[in-house]
Amino acid sequence: MPAATSSSSSPAEPNGPPIDLSILIPVKDEAENVGPLHAEIAGALGPLPLRFEVIFVDDGSTDGTAGRLRAIQEKDPEHVRIAFLRTNCGQTAALSAAMDLARGEVLVPMDGDGQNDPGDIPRLLEKLDEGFDVVSGWRRDRKDKWLTRRVPSQIANRLVARLSRVPLHDFGCTLKAYRRRVLRGVRLYGEMHRFIPVFASWQGARVAELVVNHRPRQAGRTKYGLGRTFNVVLDLILIRFYQRYAQRPIHFFGRVGLYALAASVAAFGLMVFYKYGYPAIGFPKKDFVETPLPQVAVTFFLAGVQLIVTGVVAEMVMRTYYESQGKPTYLLGEVLQGPTVSDRPGPPARPD
Repeated sequence: MPAATSSSSSPAEPNGPPIDLSILIPVKDEAENVGPLHAEIAGALGPLPLRFEVIFVDDGSTDGTAGRLRAIQEKDPEHVRIAFLRTNCGQTAALSAAMDLARGEVLVPMDGDGQNDPGDIPRLLEKLDEGFDVVSGWRRDRKDKWLTRRVPSQIANRLVARLSRVPLHDFGCTLKAYRRRVLRGVRLYGEMHRFIPVFASWQGARVAELVVNHRPRQAGRTKYGLGRTFNVVLDLILIRFYQRYAQRPIHFFGRVGLYALAASVAAFGLMVFYKYGYPAIGFPKKDFVETPLPQVAVTFFLAGVQLIVTGVVAEMVMRTYYESQGKPTYLLGEVLQGPTVSDRPGPPARPD
């Protein structure tokens, strides 16, 4: 089983010749689903004139999924590649591993539980050929529990669409199609795989949405619960900060710090007013020590100074990040120019 157990490939090493399409499937305890899913994918893609591969990444399964995957790879070594993570790292990490191993010019991730329909893959590719860089699936008729899955998902999707300004209905649908070029430089952490269309859109990619079929789970247990919604909100806060302040963190921390310093000055002004202003306008003298103003002034002053210093440190970290790796701070599109100096003909040779 050398094809199934070869694990020496890494993002820095070639994974073989490029192909047209890579299907990326992270799985965790899906022993009953991986076989039927592979059969459906083969049936959907077999008639197409495409060179394709199916990459399963086993995310630390303990139910016999690994054995089923080895059998699938032995049966279809031409199309199937298997990677085994040493421990459970999460769906985003498993999907990131699949992306690093993929050779396709188009990448299509999908869930391993059988709820995504492989029959939708040709439709995603057709939409991609209309000139789009990303096509995101929309589970409009979702077959999940209404209270614990659908309602929180709808709330989170509306929040993400509003804050990211990417008008998609279903960020959580794993079934999507990406052109490889829009994923260059994208590194996934936490649970941010659902935000890949957001990152791609911010980099100028054309994003479309397509209604896809969603099916009820036939075997196994879901790994998602209501608590995942809170993780989405936290990740959203992070990517919103990344979008607006990744290259200028001092503008965020410094602005909040200046507000805190202004509040400290205002509190100090009230203290002076209580001590000297009240008697001047005919009111009895008021002792500001009996008020919380001294604590407020000191607290806001210290907070303001600390935030500004944090902004300066974050600015230094940001500059180190870009300059140490030679990363540009811009996204270069098309360049139009005439012949360069080296392309221009030189002066005519002087006659001897």
